Amino acid sequence: MDDYKVTPSERATLTQGWRVAVLAVIAGYVDSYAFLSYNVYASFMSGNTTQTGLQVGQQKFGVAGIDLLPIPLFVGGVFIGTLVVHSSRGHRLSWLFASVGVLLAVAMAAIYPAPLPGWLGIVVLSLAMGIMNATATRVGGQSVSIGYVTGCLNNLAQHLAMAIKRVPVPNPQGSWDTHGSRAALLAGIWSAFLIGAALAAAATPRFASWTLLPPILILFAMAVSDWITAAG
Repeated sequence: MDDYKVTPSERATLTQGWRVAVLAVIAGYVDSYAFLSYNVYASFMSGNTTQTGLQVGQQKFGVAGIDLLPIPLFVGGVFIGTLVVHSSRGHRLSWLFASVGVLLAVAMAAIYPAPLPGWLGIVVLSLAMGIMNATATRVGGQSVSIGYVTGCLNNLAQHLAMAIKRVPVPNPQGSWDTHGSRAALLAGIWSAFLIGAALAAAATPRFASWTLLPPILILFAMAVSDWITAAG
């Protein structure tokens, strides 16, 4: 029997999968950091929506305003990121990764009481996560959302059920593209988000204002790597 050879489409999907996993770790990390620092989420807008409704119901309108603040910023970030992705600008992903890294650096500075106000941290973190979510929306034939773990788990369960029922995979990229492989991909993204959240929870009490440095460095490294790849 001939040795199995990885097809170009499978190799591209694996590369996309690893990139999304790294971004999911960053999303979970920043989300956990934002909650510990500001009691809001930078990427989990369902949680912010629930908290806003809860505070409104308890007539705590000031707190509700803080819980609501990340939502339009996140939406704006996705809007900006999507415009850039579909623009004619060269090295689009490099620019977006670098932009998110810069915003996280601003958020790192905003942890100090002066001269930057605390709400600025919420603004830039939510905007950064919105932009980052626009950098990866598919892995092969599977649609993904870096910070939307509920949707990730929903799709995972559907793929497992369809695998049992032997339902054909929509738009398969090759014989290797099965419901099982897509479920494994989604499980990996969920696990990456969980790991990122746990890492930030462990790092924040120890490193305080330097907690965001690791994702900043990773994003700049990804920007440089994408720039080199695109240029080559």
